[in-house]
Amino acid sequence: MARDITSHIENLTRFTDNVDEGAVGAIVKHLGITLDNKDASLVSCSQASELERVRESWLKRKLGRSEDDATLDAAIQDVCEKMGRSDPNKCRVGFYYLLAENYGVLGDL
Repeated sequence: MARDITSHIENLTRFTDNVDEGAVGAIVKHLGITLDNKDASLVSCSQASELERVRESWLKRKLGRSEDDATLDAAIQDVCEKMGRSDPNKCRVGFYYLLAENYGVLGDL
């Protein structure tokens, strides 16, 4: 999938109705070469350290969320469930997109 925005948009249509292409592009640009590494391009919902990284790097730093960790962790778990428990590895672009959508900040990306 890497940095091909089209494949990320197609993936996201499984989880949300109206995909904002500009927001997807902004996330892909933000992640940059990270997406070239298969392991780094995925979020593992079964790894606590990975979920902590999502909370600290994406939610707090990039999106500027100031809620307590428990609230942010609950939002992350909601995305894990929305994307399905059957596949423990979720596409990072889609994962980040759904979190931004949840907080209503897609337009800010």
